Amino acid sequence: MKSKFLNITKFSLVLFLSFAFLFLGVSNCFVNNAQALNLYTSAKGCAVIETSTHRKLFAVNENQKLPMASTTKIMTAITAIEYCKDLDEKFEVSKKAIGVPGTSLYLREGDVYSTRDLLYALMLISGNDASVAIAEHVGGSTSEFVTKMNELAKKIGVENTHFANTHGLDADGHYTTAYDLAVITSYALENDTFREIVSTKNTKITNGKGENRYLKNKNKLLSTLEGCIGVKTGFTDDAGRCLVSAIEKEGMRLVCVVLNCGPMFPESAELLKICSENYKLYDLTEDYVYNKTISVLNGGQESAQIGTKGHFVYPLTEKEKQDLKFVYSYPSEIEAPMKKNTEIGNVEIFLGNDLLFSEKIFTIEDIKPKSILQRMQDFFANW
Repeated sequence: MKSKFLNITKFSLVLFLSFAFLFLGVSNCFVNNAQALNLYTSAKGCAVIETSTHRKLFAVNENQKLPMASTTKIMTAITAIEYCKDLDEKFEVSKKAIGVPGTSLYLREGDVYSTRDLLYALMLISGNDASVAIAEHVGGSTSEFVTKMNELAKKIGVENTHFANTHGLDADGHYTTAYDLAVITSYALENDTFREIVSTKNTKITNGKGENRYLKNKNKLLSTLEGCIGVKTGFTDDAGRCLVSAIEKEGMRLVCVVLNCGPMFPESAELLKICSENYKLYDLTEDYVYNKTISVLNGGQESAQIGTKGHFVYPLTEKEKQDLKFVYSYPSEIEAPMKKNTEIGNVEIFLGNDLLFSEKIFTIEDIKPKSILQRMQDFFANW
């Protein structure tokens, strides 16, 4: 009886491990990659992703809801850019923006700026008062603007983020995750205006009284990390030190988010450096290996051209690239007539047990039936 129980236990364990392996798929590859590349962070939440695919190259507690301090202003900025009709229109800042606590541009009553000016103050020196001035002007009120921020977050597709203000000061109901924030930043970096602002090291803005304000970006990585293009620092007592950073290298853009991370600059720099050195973007459709012609039955031609239409670009390590599996499913022959662009099969790309990509295989030319003359020739040949 004991032996039978042990056998059942062993079987259950094997079954559990098998299902766990199948469920984890690429996640196992991710863990192994992190170990192989010697990646580490002290951050409470972290995510490094490639921006076009949102693939996680490294992550720690990436789905844990956390306060994010002034990295909030990434969403404030992209919301303002998308909803503002004229970024260069001058306006008098709202009285509600004067005296906002925390990091400040020190706006005064009667100051006149454009939204573009205040976006530089928002993203370079993290002006909390600038965030309120922008919100009041673009949204009509801060509450309406915050509603737009949350609506845009849903449009982007993040599920574990909610904004309660425009600046990131600690508040109930104000949180994100490292992964969500990386996805939001990926979206924002697609905007030329946003990208230009967050990559600016120094600039000057002028108020309506002719007074100049000189702004220096707080993101040290812009000057110390090759390929860095931004994006935002942050700190509050609850959130700790937070940093969202991004680099571009060999056509690949990576975003790194660290939340509550003491050594945020050196750790982010190291994560981005290692990931950019070990991952490359590959167009995997260039590696298809299958017969591009197919036999035709009862056609005016003996064979026809077939092919695919898509392109699938994905970040991989060199080892992962070698471990890819391509599965082709299509018949050995087709019967005429058949129109161009008719689906006849599909191709799938696997990394481990995880399906990365699937697309259809099509005919790429019209396949006509045999002509009357060909049919007559066949008839007499078989007489």
